[in-house]
Amino acid sequence: MRVLITGAAGMIGRKLATRLAAEGGLGGKAITALDLHDIVAAQAPDMPGTGISVHVGDLSEEGASEKLVASRPDVIFHLAGVVSGEAESDFAKGYRVNLDGTRALFDAVRVAGFGPRLVFTSSIAVFGAPFPDVIGDDFHCTPMTSYGTQKLISEALLADYSRRGFFDGIGIRLPTICVRPGKANLAASSFFSNIIREPLNGQEAILPVPRSVVHTHASPRSAVNFLVHAASLDGEAVGPRRNLTMPGVGVSVGEQIEALARIAGPEAAALIREEPNETIWAIVQNWPTRFDARRARDLGFESEKSFDEIIETHIEDELGGEIGPG
Repeated sequence: MRVLITGAAGMIGRKLATRLAAEGGLGGKAITALDLHDIVAAQAPDMPGTGISVHVGDLSEEGASEKLVASRPDVIFHLAGVVSGEAESDFAKGYRVNLDGTRALFDAVRVAGFGPRLVFTSSIAVFGAPFPDVIGDDFHCTPMTSYGTQKLISEALLADYSRRGFFDGIGIRLPTICVRPGKANLAASSFFSNIIREPLNGQEAILPVPRSVVHTHASPRSAVNFLVHAASLDGEAVGPRRNLTMPGVGVSVGEQIEALARIAGPEAAALIREEPNETIWAIVQNWPTRFDARRARDLGFESEKSFDEIIETHIEDELGGEIGPG
């Protein structure tokens, strides 16, 4: 089996590649070749006996996607894209990368004619206000950001290309992934991780929105589990509605902070400084809150059950089970 990961240098892409290398297979089949693509060189995992190729380039450039799929991968994980804050601040770049790049990849697969399973990472940003208390699978998608619009158009393309048999696509709408390791990125949602990650390391964190903000989260570990499960899911069981809202933990920012205090102590929670940011708030207030995600759960997708569990997963996966600097 040959597997291609776009966006392989990103946090989820790296973790997915590491997971595939550790398991050596996907859906009961051995991985014999792994292609890693991003705008910068991705780090290849240790995977003896597997041909690993690292590709650097922009999927929206003419001919780039055609070269990438010429090896006819059996499974494609399409994770590449710019994040929400960047897509909002740079309109042209957001559409070029998130939409034009995605369309170019989809069309290259269509022209090549080999019909792989294609797993696409969408976002809960496809939904727009006004929201019910819990968003069901039939809630209408009316994005209120450029990023959400780009993801929704890509979802429609994925469904249509799957309907026409060009590939077997599964779109997974990720909740906000938290706690993200490393440094903050340009995503408007990055503060959700910052207010947990930095205090766990004994550092101050800035909270730019009210504590009353409610949002749904899943850990990086769950995100990788979603991708792996989607890669081997029975397409007939999914049906024609190819885009699925993933499960997660819906909590307020205040409840996040309470969970941090329970796990790391009140001194950790005291490191959070509230500093309102109108630009971030203008984006976040149009985001959805909690989800039913029944279709995804019925198809076997699982996430954490509490925000305490999300923090504990971060401590285990990124801090070696220890809290504090160093």
